[in-house]
Order: sequence, then C-alpha cells, then structure tokens
Amino acid sequence: MPDPYAPRLVSTGRTLTVRGLSLHVRCWGPPEAPPLVLLHGSRDASATFQFVVDALAGPWRVLAPDWRGHGLSDRAPGGYWWQDYLADLDALLDALVPDAPVRLVGHSLGGNMALLYAGLRPERVARLVSLDGFGLPERRAEEAPAHLARWLDAARRQAAPVVYPSLPALAARLAAANPRLGTPRALFLAGHLGRRMPEGGWTWAFDPAHRRPFATLYRFAEAAACWRRVRAPTLFLASGVPFPPALADEPGGVEARIALVPGAVCERLAGTGHNLHHDAPEAVARRLDGFLA
Repeated sequence: MPDPYAPRLVSTGRTLTVRGLSLHVRCWGPPEAPPLVLLHGSRDASATFQFVVDALAGPWRVLAPDWRGHGLSDRAPGGYWWQDYLADLDALLDALVPDAPVRLVGHSLGGNMALLYAGLRPERVARLVSLDGFGLPERRAEEAPAHLARWLDAARRQAAPVVYPSLPALAARLAAANPRLGTPRALFLAGHLGRRMPEGGWTWAFDPAHRRPFATLYRFAEAAACWRRVRAPTLFLASGVPFPPALADEPGGVEARIALVPGAVCERLAGTGHNLHHDAPEAVARRLDGFLA
C-alpha cells in the first residue's frame, strides 16, 4: 500500500461558534496574504481542497470551513435545511473576512451556495468560481406528496453509519468511486473524510442524516432569481461530463443556466469527473490563480 499523499502546504485549524454550532475552518498560507474562501460539496470536507491549494501559485490565505455536519464541525440535532448553509456562510464571512468583499470558490453544493449568496449579498463577493455547481434539476409541484412522504419516512429512521474495517478499506471505496484519484490521494482524503469508530473500524465523518432528502423540493426558478442579482465576475469551471447529467436534457442545458449570471464565463476541463479538483488540481489551480488575481 503506498504512503498517503504528502501535502506541500500544511493546514492549521480554528473553530468558530456559529448559530449555536462549533464550525471548523481549515487555513493555509500566511495571514497577511489575500483571503480566498473555499466551500466544499455535500458529504465532503475542507481537506478535499488540499491538492488544489498545493498547486496554487498564490500567495493566498486560504480559508475553508467544514459545513455543519461535515468534517470536524458539529452536527445539527434537528437535521439539515439548505438555507442553514447560507446563514452559516453569512456568519462565517463576517467572522473571517469582515472588512472587504471576498473571493469565493465552491464545489458542487458549495458552488451552488456561493452562487445564491453572491446574489443575496452582492456587495460581499468580489469574484466567484463555481466548480461543477449548476443547481439541480427542476422539481415539479406534483412531485411534492411523494417527496414529502419519503422525507417523513427518512426522518423517522435513525440513520446508521456505514462502517469499513480499516482506513485503507475506506480509501479503496473512494478510489473505486473515482479511479482518477489514485491510492496515495485516496489515503490522504480518507484520513480526513473518515473517522475511527470507538468500537473499531472507520466510518465517514459526515452526519449520516445527510443521506436523507431535504424536506423542500428544488425549484430552480427561485435560484435563478438569485443568480440574476450576482454582480461579481463569475467563472463556471465544469468537469468533462455534465453534472448532474439530467441538466443536459433541459432546454438550453447548463449553458442556459450560466447565461442567467451577468457576464459569467464557463470553461470545461476535459477528462475530469465531478470531483475535478481531485482529477486535475493543477489545471484548476492555474485557472483560479488567473481568474481570481
């Protein structure tokens, strides 16, 4: 078994109390450098950006929070609503970068939250990058009864953790889901995305409740109204395959969605999957350095 990936830049951590929860923030780079805020995706953690951070020309002061119920942050006893992420982000930015608009980069869920936030607080965002975050497929009102019934059923069940016998086994699960990752990087990520069980074995660090559906249906018209209010220069950096795939079937595809953000541009990285920051971190870092500087 190869050794885990060895980071070029070692992160430090700090903890902030935000809306009644203790949220962990991973930090890289000198405190005096320009701040860059990175937002991870669902069932992920801040350490997922290590490979990109190591490839950045910088210098940047990189700040990456673990969302509630992820990584080293507290879990929410009452469950999760996507609006909580927006309110947490608002509070985190006030604490981390209170005096200036921020450069904001998000992957997947993080990209979608960054886009919404940039429309709701346009004065707080200087530049914006969404990594494979284009919103979700539109949901119809007629789907609400079945969706809410599934949510009720899930809310009644205690979400059980998935347990792996060892850290290498958890890393193998990551590598199987993304063959481009490679074993050393998979081992590194497993050490941050997983946690050791007191009774033995390893499980994911995220709250198993994140496997439940959100209570509300996703209505893209509401997201679009926020996207139209974005004023920051915006880059959509897309993987080689549309994500989610169902967006390719919408009229105009993701291009129609990108056009909603004033002046936004899009670049697709061929040969990458949804986790393009793992598959091509050097290419992602080059584009971030160029766009955000």
